[in-house]
Amino acid sequence: MGKGVAGLAAAAVLAGCATGCKVQPAGADGRPGSPVRIEVPDRTPSPPSAPTSRAPGAGRGPATAVTPPAPRPARVLWSRGDSGRDIRELQARLRQVAWIFHGPTGTYDELTEKAVRGFQGKRGLPVTGRTDTVTWQRLLGMTREPGRWELYLMGGQPADAPDARCRTGRVLCISKSSRTLRWMIDGRTVSTMPVRFGSEFTPTREGVFKVYWKSRDHVSTLYDSPMPYAMFFSGGQAVHYSADFAARGYAGASHGCVNVRDEAAIARLFEQVRNGDKVVVHW
Repeated sequence: MGKGVAGLAAAAVLAGCATGCKVQPAGADGRPGSPVRIEVPDRTPSPPSAPTSRAPGAGRGPATAVTPPAPRPARVLWSRGDSGRDIRELQARLRQVAWIFHGPTGTYDELTEKAVRGFQGKRGLPVTGRTDTVTWQRLLGMTREPGRWELYLMGGQPADAPDARCRTGRVLCISKSSRTLRWMIDGRTVSTMPVRFGSEFTPTREGVFKVYWKSRDHVSTLYDSPMPYAMFFSGGQAVHYSADFAARGYAGASHGCVNVRDEAAIARLFEQVRNGDKVVVHW
């Protein structure tokens, strides 16, 4: 019975050795070593390989690593030299975040390009000076929709149609709706210019008047302020040049007069208008 057990043990040892065991020789002291030594295969996982791909129908040849495509550059919307209403909005929004301090002009000029570069650099965007889709979306998120007179802060707005009372004779046709003055003779517009009016506390009067006095180098006795090229039409209210309007645009207001910001334009107008010419102030 003992021999049968020993035989089974020996058979088990021999079967184990078939899968990676070795019989050990005697040691240096003459004693026999451990009958067997088990060798365990190294199971350290190999690092993951890069994604591979095979073209359709390529069979089982070597695969190639997939290289992710480079990101596409943002689409440019506007750049230096462009003009129009969109440029006015860009400039008005840049003005809201203090990157532009002059009024919108509607032309993508050197100052606009410089402002865009500054905005891009401050926010970690590629500094190109061109307004791309990423730059525009970032600016939209930081600003609000500009109003009409933010877009035309320094003038440049189109004039509306002249009032019916302006279609005959020599007329200074002044619209509060479009903030413009048309100089008209017999229904024909000779010149057009942006104008500014009084505030709600000192409003410009509306109605039909006549120029009753012209004073080229006038100074207001009430406010002690210069009123060059003044053409009086109602009490102390006159059409005249305003340095404040030229500097601040519609950010300010007059004390009731009709301000003109283009000095050269009103100088020409002053020479053409006569005492007795009609003045129409309307909405």
